[in-house]
Amino acid sequence: PKMKEDHCLHAALLCLGVLCYSHGLTMEKLNHSRPSLHGHHEKGKEGQVLHRSKRGWVWNQFFVIEEYTGPDPVLVGRLHSDIDSGDGNIKYILSGEGAGIIFVIDDKSGNIHATKTLDREERAQYTLTAQAVDRNTNRPLEPPSEFIVKVQDINDNPPEFLHENYHANVPERSNVGTSVIQVTASDADDPTYGNSAKLVYSILEGQPYFSVEAQTGIIRTALPNMDREAKEEYHVVIQAKDMGGHMGGLSGTTKVTITLTDVNDNPPKFPQSVYQMSVSEAAVPGEEVGRVKAKDPDIGENGLVAYSIIDGDGMDMFEITTDYETQEGVVKLKKTLDYETKKSYSLKVEAANVHIDPKFISNGPFKDTVTVKIAVEDADEPPVFLKPSYIFEVQENTASGTVVGKVHAKDPDAANSAIRYSIDRHTDLERYFVINAEDGNIKTIKALDREEMAWHNISVFAVEVHKQHQEAKVPVAIKVVDVNDNAPKFAAAYEAFVCENARSNQQFITISADDKDDSANGPRFIFSLPPEIIHNPNFTLRDNRDNTASVLVRREGFSRQKQDLYLLPIVISDGGVPPLSSTNTLTIRVCGCDSGGSLLSCNAEAYILNAGLSTGALIAILACIVILLVIVVLFVTLKRQKKEPLIVFEEEDVRENIITYDDEGGGEEDTEAFDIATLQNPDGINGFIPRKDIKPEYQYLPRPGLRPAPNSVDVDDFINTRIQEADNDPTAPPYDSIQIYGYEGRGSVAGSLSSLESATTDSDLDYDYLQNWGPRFKKLADLYGSKDTFDDDS
Repeated sequence: PKMKEDHCLHAALLCLGVLCYSHGLTMEKLNHSRPSLHGHHEKGKEGQVLHRSKRGWVWNQFFVIEEYTGPDPVLVGRLHSDIDSGDGNIKYILSGEGAGIIFVIDDKSGNIHATKTLDREERAQYTLTAQAVDRNTNRPLEPPSEFIVKVQDINDNPPEFLHENYHANVPERSNVGTSVIQVTASDADDPTYGNSAKLVYSILEGQPYFSVEAQTGIIRTALPNMDREAKEEYHVVIQAKDMGGHMGGLSGTTKVTITLTDVNDNPPKFPQSVYQMSVSEAAVPGEEVGRVKAKDPDIGENGLVAYSIIDGDGMDMFEITTDYETQEGVVKLKKTLDYETKKSYSLKVEAANVHIDPKFISNGPFKDTVTVKIAVEDADEPPVFLKPSYIFEVQENTASGTVVGKVHAKDPDAANSAIRYSIDRHTDLERYFVINAEDGNIKTIKALDREEMAWHNISVFAVEVHKQHQEAKVPVAIKVVDVNDNAPKFAAAYEAFVCENARSNQQFITISADDKDDSANGPRFIFSLPPEIIHNPNFTLRDNRDNTASVLVRREGFSRQKQDLYLLPIVISDGGVPPLSSTNTLTIRVCGCDSGGSLLSCNAEAYILNAGLSTGALIAILACIVILLVIVVLFVTLKRQKKEPLIVFEEEDVRENIITYDDEGGGEEDTEAFDIATLQNPDGINGFIPRKDIKPEYQYLPRPGLRPAPNSVDVDDFINTRIQEADNDPTAPPYDSIQIYGYEGRGSVAGSLSSLESATTDSDLDYDYLQNWGPRFKKLADLYGSKDTFDDDS
């Protein structure tokens, strides 16, 4: 059929071209038969001739058919001037858009031809300029005139949709005629010429569910109550055809995928009428018992289901929550179960939609119910204390074995096993208490002191006799009740000061007390003086009745010289039963004060000194004494330095201060060098100077004939005397020569470091290789070479 349409189209175009050509010939004959007019002739509406001066052109054709594929160029029109006499002297020139390329003109006849196939969708019209000139001189005979060549449209473009595929949604169960989506196609042909661009829409696939409006392309529902749960997606094919949908028109198609969106039109339904569940009595509250699920074919929020318990004997023991991920109802334990009390429970559970659409309320009710039966399973339970915690009281300082209280636990199982009790020793590290394993009585095993620990928190275990793993634990708080066993004392170590010029009844200190006992056995405190000093002539006490007391001066005229310290005993009693009291001593110092009562000094010695000299005078005397002592020391030091000889400087004499170890001396015992002080003191020649470099074997006596040298001996005479003494005594080395040691000393573990005898000692080392080291090492080779080598050389 499509090939047939193409043949018909070609035939129609050919007829149209022949018709236009014959019409042009007819018009040309008419123009030649008419007289020439100086003007531009156009055929107006209803054949009226319009006159305009200055022009003498004749327009033969203004349109050209697009897509012409004939063998010869198509004639567009003919230009002719009324001054053209046909002698060939006029030359026609064409310029403008496409001139010479698309449009060519016969310069003699003025005929314009199109040499190329034109496409209106690429360009709908061309603007050209025509002019008649003298062929010989190219002189313009007429002013140039502009005209338009329009490309006449043919139906050569099929309709095209904006999208190849469309997607649309429409709620399920929509009414007939509900708009789904509008599809739009466009045609590149000229909408103002013919029906080439007039489109008509039709549906090729998707019936009978949907329809399309022919003029607008709006797709609408065609069937009522379309159910998403039955079919969710539909594929529709829409066609757009030009030429008003008539035979021979071109067409285009598009695919539309239409999805039905969900509405809440289905109530939830349980797949069964009864659910059976079981739970152990040992389960803890919050533990999951089981799950139920109502099915709802709707999706999203329309399929949300909420579960609740609406009836049953287990409403207080169980609860149900909704798991929105799985849309299940989770039955959980709400309270602790007891198999011995009740063995089964029944619940009525309801499942209802969360969101209900009023449009479909007639399809309801949107809920369903189911029965849940729960069986309680017996479990071996641990003992249970009658109370969750215990609080006992016991007086402090009670005798060992005093009963504090009793705890009691029982076996909740039907067996009712015997119970044994014990104390968690981690909570009673000091072992103050003990419990009777049979009856649970708690007793003390040592005295308790409330002031040390007012509360004792222990834990008691209860276990079944035959099942040690079944254990229960309960906290026990024991309060130590206070008794009046602590007397009150001073709140601080008080030390009072009273002025010498204090007035009678003047208060100089306020005291308070502390009591370690509880408030019932502590304050209020009573302050008093002992009976034996109640008439004390110096001080008196006043109880302020607010747990404080004031100490007052009874007389005037205290003196530090006579007595600078007073000790005042004070009796403090508490309000306990029976009351306790203690005697505390208040130390009172007598001090000097100014007229305003400010303390100046509390030292009796300082007071005595002030009568003679002031503090500034004492400091000046001590400073003078120190200065005098410094002057005397400096004078003695300078005098001694002037008497010392000038030949030896103490700064340079370092050998008498440095212990020498790096010479071959007397070993560890020889810790002194030779005494150079003898050379500094010429008087030393008169006494015996012991030898320190050799072991003394006899007492060296001074030689006769030597007389003492005076203190002002000449150094030259002294040195000569020493030289003569050294020359006459062969055993005395000179002190101004090299030190010679003849005594090795005792206790030294160090051996000789000398290697002078190495050549004659037996050695395991072989030094023959020194012979090969060349002439530079010949001397070493001779000294350390082997004995055989030495003999051979000799």
